[in-house]
Amino acid sequence: MWEWLTNLPMWHGVGVTGVWVVTISLLAMGLVGCVVPVIPGHLFILGAAVWHGLILGEDSGVEWWTYVVLGSLLVGSQVFEWVSGAAGAKWFGGTKWGAVGAMVGALVGMFFMPFGLVLGPLIGAYGFEVAFARIGQREALHSGVGSAVGTVASLVVKLVVGILMIVWFAIDVPFIGS
Repeated sequence: MWEWLTNLPMWHGVGVTGVWVVTISLLAMGLVGCVVPVIPGHLFILGAAVWHGLILGEDSGVEWWTYVVLGSLLVGSQVFEWVSGAAGAKWFGGTKWGAVGAMVGALVGMFFMPFGLVLGPLIGAYGFEVAFARIGQREALHSGVGSAVGTVASLVVKLVVGILMIVWFAIDVPFIGS
């Protein structure tokens, strides 16, 4: 079905080694993206598997269930990242307004990388607690710190999931010369 892709002139003479160079480069970029917020790390890792499977076809060794597992890990990690700041705010005693503020702060913080990644949920939770929940500044600060802790926890989980995705791919696919 995807033979046309491998028959493009740009891939003539590249060989299996060239395909592996691109695959490993995508995997490395994905791993970097697990800690650098602007790079969609897990998407690069899944893209490496898809690329490898499409270009080498049946010789790639990539099974259909690898795509399912990698895709599931990607979605799970993204969901965890999205709710982690809100969960941290709630864990530290915040109200629902703190959780909503942490999520809004995370969205706004994406535009102010790299500091916005942690400061966005913190400021959002704090601001929403003070403005809408009308709680004291000390309690609001607890909620904000909780959202920042949740955000940092999500970065750790993203890295662990990225490593797990790469290991899963490496176990599933035979290496050059196998």
